[in-house]
Amino acid sequence: NCAQAQGHVEGSGNRVLHLLFLKGVRMTDKSANTMWGGRFAAGPDAIMEAINASIGFDQRMASQDIAGSRAHAAMLGATGILDDKDVETIREGLLTVLSEIEGDTFAFSTALEDIHMNVEARLKALIGEPAGRLHTGRSRNDQVATDFKLWVRDQLDAADGALLSLIAALLDQAEAGADWVMPGFTHLQTAQPVTWGHHMMAYVEMFGRDLSRVRDARARMNECPLGAAALAGTSFPIDREMTAQALGFDRPAANSLDAVSDRDFALEFLGTASICAMHLSRFAEELVIWSSAQFRFVILSDRFSTGSSIMPQKKNPDAAELIRAKVGRIFGAQTALMMVMKGLPLTYSKDMQEDKEQVFDAADNWMLALAAMDGMVRDMTANRDALAAAAGSGFSTATDLADWLVRVLGLPFRDAHHVTGTLVALAEAEGCDLPDLTLDQMKTAHGGITDGVYDVLTVQNSVASRMSYGGTAPAQVRAQIARWKEILS
Repeated sequence: NCAQAQGHVEGSGNRVLHLLFLKGVRMTDKSANTMWGGRFAAGPDAIMEAINASIGFDQRMASQDIAGSRAHAAMLGATGILDDKDVETIREGLLTVLSEIEGDTFAFSTALEDIHMNVEARLKALIGEPAGRLHTGRSRNDQVATDFKLWVRDQLDAADGALLSLIAALLDQAEAGADWVMPGFTHLQTAQPVTWGHHMMAYVEMFGRDLSRVRDARARMNECPLGAAALAGTSFPIDREMTAQALGFDRPAANSLDAVSDRDFALEFLGTASICAMHLSRFAEELVIWSSAQFRFVILSDRFSTGSSIMPQKKNPDAAELIRAKVGRIFGAQTALMMVMKGLPLTYSKDMQEDKEQVFDAADNWMLALAAMDGMVRDMTANRDALAAAAGSGFSTATDLADWLVRVLGLPFRDAHHVTGTLVALAEAEGCDLPDLTLDQMKTAHGGITDGVYDVLTVQNSVASRMSYGGTAPAQVRAQIARWKEILS
């Protein structure tokens, strides 16, 4: 059958239909879509069918669609709108449809447009007349909004778990290297010494905010559209609280117009994904730099690296580079959906069919990037010696010298800054670092300097002195690790 269909499609010369075939959508005859009812006498043109159909992508919501239908059917029975026999027949039929979809034996049809009509048509073939009663008190408008919310909610739950795992991996790295010194950078220039643990904890804070955004978004979107019907609600005595509870929503959506036209939940999902992807990209960029021969700060495992087809010595951080690139697709999805929604009047317009592909793609890439980063963090090895050697370079303790001049000699900070700059210039001219200058050389910048200044010029003393809350001192780092472990527990 597939070979016959491909021959028919290619033979027709219709590029659109050929593309649909290549996407895995099984073509059906072009007879009128009976789901539209008696309003339309003729079937759709092939081009109209191609542009109108969404089954090629919205079949991903099959389990959510069937869950919504089961909840709706149970409610119709509980309210007396359907009799118990019809409800049980529908329930059994829907379970059969779900098993066919999960078993990959379900024949999706573009003529039936979307996942909702495909499921309903198959249900009718299985159980007959009761299938037609399932749509009582609802519309495809509230049905698709409910399905999509359920799908997005599942993705937020997956992101929650992935972020928890990544944060745990970062905490392990931070705990192992709470007192390992490394350079801290501004403008990618050596600024002050910090600790490896402190740097890892910076990303814990970032991904912690992402986790809070995921949970905020989930709480805000957890209102059930089902029962809003096409746009105005329904005259049937439905129980929206019952369906909302059955599907795990906190409450029914309070306005039927908004319920069917709202896609804020998808936009907020993409916004949350975009910010998190940006954080992943920033970390990925550091891993690319750190794993280079020029830095040698980290060794990435072979599991997340690749080689070169021509240069046998190469070990490329491809996983990190691809994470860095995923941001473009996720950002693009958010922009695309904003453009779809920006000019739509209330309530539903067919434009909103374009809401899913971007979200599906962004979700796939976000989850993949989170998993890859988790794996890299768990597998990577910090090069403690290289980190320590770099920590003392670039006059990284210059700020400690300035602080000493203020604290011990009572200089105004601006004067201390000037004296320190003079000594940095001297060390640079001598080809040495600040601790290598003699006391006599130090005194040429300010006669009050004593040999006590050398106590603050080591990187270990520098980081240990940063005891302000949130500072890089190992004691502070360990306190933040303990705080996060308590939060996560």
